[in-house]
Amino acid sequence: MLLNFITWTVDPEIFSFGPISVRYYGLFFAISFMLGYNLLERMFKSEKIPLPWLEKLFMYVVIATIVGARLGHVFFYDWAYYSQNIGEILMVWHGGLASHGGAIGIILAIIIYSKKVTKKSPLWTLDRLIVPIALASFFIRMGNLMNSEIYGHVTELPWGIVFANNGEDLPKHPTQIYEALAYLALFGLTLWMYWKTRAKERTGLIFGTFLIGCFAARFFIEFVKEDQKAFEADMMLNMGQWLSIPFVLAGIYLVAKAPKLIDKK
Repeated sequence: MLLNFITWTVDPEIFSFGPISVRYYGLFFAISFMLGYNLLERMFKSEKIPLPWLEKLFMYVVIATIVGARLGHVFFYDWAYYSQNIGEILMVWHGGLASHGGAIGIILAIIIYSKKVTKKSPLWTLDRLIVPIALASFFIRMGNLMNSEIYGHVTELPWGIVFANNGEDLPKHPTQIYEALAYLALFGLTLWMYWKTRAKERTGLIFGTFLIGCFAARFFIEFVKEDQKAFEADMMLNMGQWLSIPFVLAGIYLVAKAPKLIDKK
């Protein structure tokens, strides 16, 4: 065997100073926003898009990501608890974020942003924004790995990981890594589409490609991932899979409907 399994004992906390602690998840989250901002700045400059638009876009995305991901977790996965503990909904630091909720939050925010700022189609913005979002998705899943969370079923594969911090004693599928690699590949694809092809001229094509790749990967990886909540045990497909299907269908629609290019002479 290539590996005799991996025992994961990484401390999710990098260091603490009194009541303040710095964790890998938060660090990766911050790095993803920093790199995303720099990448979008280059994209905006290359197209001579007003940079003040970027500053406003950054604020819309940060707020939408956190609020959307939190509310997604609350309503999609744990409403039975939060309906009895309304005050805890705002306690993001206690954990509990859902990527599908974050995606919905970002899309709604971009619709508002487009009406108030760019006066362009929301798809025009999403075709550009989705490139750094693919990279951010990679970092977020690596943060989940450092937290020893969102892993899969027991496996005999040589790259299985024993998440000892959670009291596990059997190797599990490192589904965080599976998803992270899928998102990193998707980042490479969308980056290539933006810089090396005329895809950005076909409104909705890059965004649609991302939706298909991201949520199709999520759908299939969920088959080897442990359920996030007990209620999913009796479901034919788990919550993550049901929530992924509309995004994949929307992506297929956008790719199919992306306007054809007229050759420039």
